[in-house]
Amino acid sequence: MPTKLPQPETAQSQEPKTQRAIDLRSDTVTQPTQAMRRAMAEAEVGDDVYGEDPTVNRLQERAAQIFEREAAIFVPSGTMGNQIAVKCHTHHGQEIICEERAHFINLESATMAAFSGCLPRTIQGEDGALTWTQIQKKIAPPYYYRSQTGLIWLENTLSLAGGTIFPQHNADEICDSAHELGLPVHLDGARIFNAAAALGQPVAAITRKFDSIMFCLSKGLCAPVGSMLVGGKAFIDKARVYRKALGGGMRQAGVLAAAGLIALETMPARLKEDHDNARALAEGLAEIKGIKIGKTPTNILVFDISGTGMNTGEFSRRLAAKNVLAAGIDNEVMRFVTHHDVSRDDCSRTLEVVREICKS
Repeated sequence: MPTKLPQPETAQSQEPKTQRAIDLRSDTVTQPTQAMRRAMAEAEVGDDVYGEDPTVNRLQERAAQIFEREAAIFVPSGTMGNQIAVKCHTHHGQEIICEERAHFINLESATMAAFSGCLPRTIQGEDGALTWTQIQKKIAPPYYYRSQTGLIWLENTLSLAGGTIFPQHNADEICDSAHELGLPVHLDGARIFNAAAALGQPVAAITRKFDSIMFCLSKGLCAPVGSMLVGGKAFIDKARVYRKALGGGMRQAGVLAAAGLIALETMPARLKEDHDNARALAEGLAEIKGIKIGKTPTNILVFDISGTGMNTGEFSRRLAAKNVLAAGIDNEVMRFVTHHDVSRDDCSRTLEVVREICKS
């Protein structure tokens, strides 16, 4: 019998194509760019624990230069950078004054207590921003039986408050007043380049008075791994000790630092696009019954869905069923985060999905 030739597929017989998921859970999901991948493949490397990785050294020198500081150190994560800063600035039994939604006390596995032996002294700030008046009331009196204040901690932008930008005059006053009392001030600047883009200011200008700054390469700047801790030379020398203690000696880390250099040099200029997309989402969501929108100054959008009759778990599951990924902050408040891998068309499709699940 003659061989039966395969028949061309009809439209009905073809498998439906799976629609690409729109991932709005965080800007940590960003994929490295092709330029980053090439740089990683071609990176010149050495043993960074010996200080001999030339690509890591270039990244550290460039970060210090951009922030107009004496030195910087490359760390695997923002959590490690923050916790090294805690250890450098404090000693066991001290308190750290911070906003109650600060990342380092809510999302960093209680390392502040486990590694540094410190306690948080929290304050609720309007949109996540603190004032010196609020902080001054929380500074411990000099009683021998009272845990003493060791550090003041600010965050810019404040993730759990919806990517809000810390007011510059507040930050300057807090730093100046704290320094008069001999207290250091650390900035969790995981998304400080988003704040700088929104303000139209260089990062050095808005961080100048802080004793130390941590910022992430692996969020909106799209590097696959890594954060930076910047400050004075003595501080960074001390930070190197604690980085090793936390397991942060990464040997031939130039393959990661190469992507970080690309991130640092090329990605800040495009962050405004993420902010514009977040505002487009906010404007569309504001028109949907049952949703209340918070402020959207940067790339993080928080919104209350209690009026829809759903909690955030159910809302997230319904989104995921339509290939939109997101997560809640609590039972009533959802969070969308825009980034390099979310286009304006993705925002439009997300709004269509939200309208659909709210109607149903």
